[in-house]
Amino acid sequence: MAEAHQAVAFQFTVTPDGIDLHLSHEALWQVYQSGLRSWKKRLSRMKNSIKTGMYPATPSTWFVVVVAIMATRYARMEPSLGMIDKIRQSLPATEYLSHDSQDMVSSLLLATGLWLGLIFTLRNMLKLLLSYHRWMFQQHSTIGFTTKVWHMSMKLFHSSTAMLYSYQAFLPRLPVPAVKDTMNRYLESVKPLMDDEKFAKTKVLAKEFEQNLAPRLQRYLVLKSWWASNYVSDWWEEYIYLRGRSPIMVNSNFYGMDLMHMQMSTNQAARAGNLVHAIMMYRSKLDGEELEPIFMPGGCVPLCSAQWERLFNTSRIPGIETDTVQHFKDGEYIAVYHRGRYFRLWLYHSGRPLSARELQSQFQYIIDDASQPNPGEEQLAALTAGDRVPWAQARQTYFCRGVNRASLDAVEKAAFFLALDDSEEGLDEDDVLGSLGHYAKSLLHGNCYNRWFDKSFTIVVFQNGKAGLNAEHSWADAPIVAHMWEFVLSMENLYIGYLADGNCKGDVAPRIPPPRRLDWNIPPKCQEVIATSLGVARALADDVDFVVLPFTKFGKSFLKSCRISPDAYVQIALQLAYYKEMGRFSLTYEASMTRLFREGRTETVRSCTVESCKFVRSMLDPHQTNAERLALFVHAAEMHQNLCRLAMTGAGIDRHLFCLYVVSRYLNVDSPFLKEVLSEPWRLSTSQTSLQQVKLFDLNKHPEIVSCGGGFGPVADDGYGVSYTIVGESMMNFHVSSKHSCPLTDSHRFVRNIEEALHDLHNMYKSC
Repeated sequence: MAEAHQAVAFQFTVTPDGIDLHLSHEALWQVYQSGLRSWKKRLSRMKNSIKTGMYPATPSTWFVVVVAIMATRYARMEPSLGMIDKIRQSLPATEYLSHDSQDMVSSLLLATGLWLGLIFTLRNMLKLLLSYHRWMFQQHSTIGFTTKVWHMSMKLFHSSTAMLYSYQAFLPRLPVPAVKDTMNRYLESVKPLMDDEKFAKTKVLAKEFEQNLAPRLQRYLVLKSWWASNYVSDWWEEYIYLRGRSPIMVNSNFYGMDLMHMQMSTNQAARAGNLVHAIMMYRSKLDGEELEPIFMPGGCVPLCSAQWERLFNTSRIPGIETDTVQHFKDGEYIAVYHRGRYFRLWLYHSGRPLSARELQSQFQYIIDDASQPNPGEEQLAALTAGDRVPWAQARQTYFCRGVNRASLDAVEKAAFFLALDDSEEGLDEDDVLGSLGHYAKSLLHGNCYNRWFDKSFTIVVFQNGKAGLNAEHSWADAPIVAHMWEFVLSMENLYIGYLADGNCKGDVAPRIPPPRRLDWNIPPKCQEVIATSLGVARALADDVDFVVLPFTKFGKSFLKSCRISPDAYVQIALQLAYYKEMGRFSLTYEASMTRLFREGRTETVRSCTVESCKFVRSMLDPHQTNAERLALFVHAAEMHQNLCRLAMTGAGIDRHLFCLYVVSRYLNVDSPFLKEVLSEPWRLSTSQTSLQQVKLFDLNKHPEIVSCGGGFGPVADDGYGVSYTIVGESMMNFHVSSKHSCPLTDSHRFVRNIEEALHDLHNMYKSC
């Protein structure tokens, strides 16, 4: 049995002569090394905190100021205007300080004071500069003088020494929009979706809310915005994610795919070894804050990095009324699932991280292990895939003590979760849509018990060497996971590599302890709960209709030639496709980020606008010329870009209304207007997948190092979920999901409409 191989630091036996103590020097050495690594990380974090606290200055600037003061002092100059003499006079008289020593100490104190004053001034200047957002609304040809000065100032502050969290203290707080502005934007957004009678009623509700209840609710939000780092993010995490009692599988979690065409190894253990090795390289950079902050295009405006803090060693913990997110520091192992068994795999040995080849041997040990799952163990993770309340109750009842508590801790405190699947996935050139759709469903939900859906992310390695990931959504948004995944895939292919036979490079050190099998004692009643959760999860998974479309007719190169935002182009194409399919328009959700602000997450861009609807109708009107359609299209694209800018600068609609609703619930007051707003279904939910966030490679030179992207399940029972990636110069990928149970939706049909809409826009441009 696996538990017989547990390593312990000491063993003892009670004998008539006393206690016979047997120490294990290897185990004690491992304990010492683990503690040493922990202290090194603490010291590193302390050092990084000091560096971040003095940014944009550096420790070397203190030395420069000291040398300058000392040099002028010894040159018989008086740059301090008598300050050094005043400081010297205030020093306590002592026999150990000569006149020269007092002079030196006074100079050091003055230099340090000047340096701290310089830091204070620079930090406040940078904070003021980052609060300026008007630059987003100015075109290149109409940039004003103020924006030009601002841009030059930001360039001066940009430094290659900036660490991941260097800019956090300078980011402004998310502002609370004026109620009147939000009401006007909301009414404008729903106007194309309502007839005149319904729109008139909505205007009355909005006006009543704006004049009566809204000012009272707004005061609480403004107060929170002064006190909290971000007035939205904590409520968004709690009420949108953690308080949901339905399954997070499909409904919340999302996935990311492997490289579409490139596969350097078909060896499952080797692929897992290189991936984990690359992930640990990323984690090392993250722990040392060596990752470069993400900047807006142009390279001088930083985005918030707070979401990176919970990437590793994080789990969502189920609760009866609400879940919680628990983050643990310095976990040095991962949890591995293979053929119904769970293993703990240590990532360090003798004070160093395991190499890729050593990790491969560890994974091969797991694959070769012929032991069988314990009763209830194989389908245990179905608890994380089903409804949250049964999982919370089972956790409290069956996993609060003994081996179950210890094994569950091992999973939840692991750096991340890794699943070694027996199935084979990937692109089949003879069935592109079918193979990629099956691949997407495997990553999104698998067989409903071979992913630990509560972990921050699960790496999946299939038997043929293809890989992907599944990520829990409450702790962070997709760009954070995408950044890590892009780093891993590029490092694996460009820098780590494989041998000619598909194995990892390097050697295996002797006496590395093998992975330890986790033990479970799951009683029959708990197995019944697992079976119930599995039934719920399977019904949900079987209902998902998924299609992945690699669109290769044109890409970013053509979109740039149109002088139109690529995102606006795709969003308007989606509006055209949806109207062709349904014969009507729908409330459309596009995720936009608010990471220009501290602890910012997302905001909604309502992509269905009056302008886009006019353009879509013109495309189906035979009396309209292409020139007229193009003018309407350009106007619709400009409106979409403006909505994106408003969302990114804190002037969106939906987060403000959401927070007003939360305040109303705390005050126990009802608002018919807010109830109606929050009950409106998002039948078309869209998101663009972030690409080329890391700078390890040039996408034009290495187009093969691009993932197929990722996706998510449908948000509404009668709607579509669409994720898209604009890949390089001549490719776009679309991930489309819906539900089989809805007779109105069909992912294959919608994909065909997307293709047709993209071609219609292309032909319109070509004819003008």
